[in-house]
Amino acid sequence: MAWVVGYFAMIAHVKDKNLRRIGEKVLEGKRISPEEGLYLFERASLPFLGYLAEYVNRKKNSNFAFFIVNRQINPTNVCIYQCNFCAFGVTKSDPRAYEMTLEEILKKVEDTYLQGGREVHIVGGIPPHWKYEDYINLVRIIKERFPQMHIKAWTAIEIHHMSKISGKSYRDILLELKEAGLSALPGGGGEIFSPRVRNIIAPYKANAEQYLEVHRTAHELGIPTNATMLYGHVETYEDRIDHMERLRRLQDETGGFQVFIPLAYWPEGTRLGGKRTSSVDDLKTIAVSRIYLDNFPHIKAYWVTLGEKIAQIALNFGADDLDGTIGEEKIVHSAGTKSAYQHSKEKLIELIRGAGKIPVERDTFYNPVAIFS
Repeated sequence: MAWVVGYFAMIAHVKDKNLRRIGEKVLEGKRISPEEGLYLFERASLPFLGYLAEYVNRKKNSNFAFFIVNRQINPTNVCIYQCNFCAFGVTKSDPRAYEMTLEEILKKVEDTYLQGGREVHIVGGIPPHWKYEDYINLVRIIKERFPQMHIKAWTAIEIHHMSKISGKSYRDILLELKEAGLSALPGGGGEIFSPRVRNIIAPYKANAEQYLEVHRTAHELGIPTNATMLYGHVETYEDRIDHMERLRRLQDETGGFQVFIPLAYWPEGTRLGGKRTSSVDDLKTIAVSRIYLDNFPHIKAYWVTLGEKIAQIALNFGADDLDGTIGEEKIVHSAGTKSAYQHSKEKLIELIRGAGKIPVERDTFYNPVAIFS
């Protein structure tokens, strides 16, 4: 492949010998260490990272970039875990509290289905009054009504909560959800695995080991999952690399992760506060994650947290997926993102083409549905 030659030539002219060595390892398909990943965060220029990450992405995904026609549903914002980084979850008595009825949920799924939708993504607060059966039945009813739709529902945090209120094991819960029609697990709740950071931003929810065990169990049962990392708050570069290293190890073990999703922190209305991280940090994090997570097939530039323009640029910094049409996202919007609530299929195709990539409509499992060459 002629295009590969240019990458090796570029690396050969890098003055920093450590960066040159790391770059050569990546181009040769060798795994970098946590220390080398940290060095990339701390010392590599943005163009260098983008160049290297784009090489890795093109080797995995050619010049394709994916999207899906989907619908995100946040059934309620009532949540027992009042996490300091979150502006979405509220108590039941809060005037902002809401809870969708089953009929409202089914209507949103129907609207998406009629528009050619292939996936419903369900995640929300964890209300104190929901019973174990409520989680199972919602999946079952949606699947019975819309059997063609893939259901990606309930994060590892929700699975852990279901285990606590039911006394059932992760395995038994996931088997029951799979029987009810669950297709995949979303990656939410990962935040940052560092106990120090987690104790600051989300002290009461499932810890890193529990999060990873839910995903390990899902993979063993043939349920693919996503993985996330929330960055740009009080974590360090070391924390980010540690987070990715734990995911990389589990992926080595199971191969069940489909995509890694770096989620930019939005501070508005949160107890944690702070400032929105820079666009440079967004692109750097996308690029390093593509380089470091060599066993992950896909890296997502989630346009809701990044914004449409940075997500589009990220498609040339190692990302190969924009997520989807969404429908109506409330969690990040409650924390101040200025992104649209939804996008049309045509808009996503336009964004991908504008990045110089070939748009590919996919299903939940990254199987191509249509290629818009």
